[in-house]
Amino acid sequence: MVKDRVYPPVIGLARVVFGLLGLRWQVVGAEHIPRTGGAVLASNHVSYLDFTICGFAAQPSRRLVRFMAKDAVFKNRISGPLMRGMHHIPVDRSAGAQAFADAVLALRAGEVVGLFPEATISRSFSLKSFKLGAARMAMEASVPLVPMVTWGGQRILTKGGRRSLRRRRTIMITVGAPIHPEPGEKAGSLTLRLHTRMGELLGDTIARYPDPPDKPGDLWWLPASMGGTAPTPAEAAVLDAKVSRDRSMATTRDKPVDLDPAG
Repeated sequence: MVKDRVYPPVIGLARVVFGLLGLRWQVVGAEHIPRTGGAVLASNHVSYLDFTICGFAAQPSRRLVRFMAKDAVFKNRISGPLMRGMHHIPVDRSAGAQAFADAVLALRAGEVVGLFPEATISRSFSLKSFKLGAARMAMEASVPLVPMVTWGGQRILTKGGRRSLRRRRTIMITVGAPIHPEPGEKAGSLTLRLHTRMGELLGDTIARYPDPPDKPGDLWWLPASMGGTAPTPAEAAVLDAKVSRDRSMATTRDKPVDLDPAG
């Protein structure tokens, strides 16, 4: 196990900030996160705060979660030293083999590795399709796959410029029982079981969510399938595709032109 000098103070700072916001926490099933040994903690993704929120779920088990995050965060002059100091795992999406190997190594060393199988924040706030990485890691390292969902963080800070520092929001976390691969099971089948279980946990969590809208009819943070006005999954996919195209075009436009005919 690695030594942690940065992680505990960061958790302490997060507790202060969340305390100032007056957040109300409801955590169910935290006992499912093992107190010892490796485990893959798989969560849904609805807000930019999810890394911090999901980490709190492991506090009752006295575990520090090593999250997988895009490598750009590690290159930032402010967040980079913190991410490296907390021993999180950088992911280069153009070359993911190294991140996978690093995660498996951490799992075999007895760490809890956290990731978001949807890869990006869900604009619809319902579950997107999952990547196979979580299942593959759990199978490769022979560790349990722990399903988890969080709810409420999107009302504080999420995609589309949505943010609010309104006090006394409720943050909910629900952790399910560990899922173990069956003999001969493929990663696709295990991923499907994970998706199904997390869908059940999310539906139950949303049904228990106690906070009313900030004003009548203000339901942008609730999935359309549950009476909210968030984009449907299909509409969200169109928005994501547009953002991806715009980002790609901007990168191409800003790329220096090579005028050397011998290059």
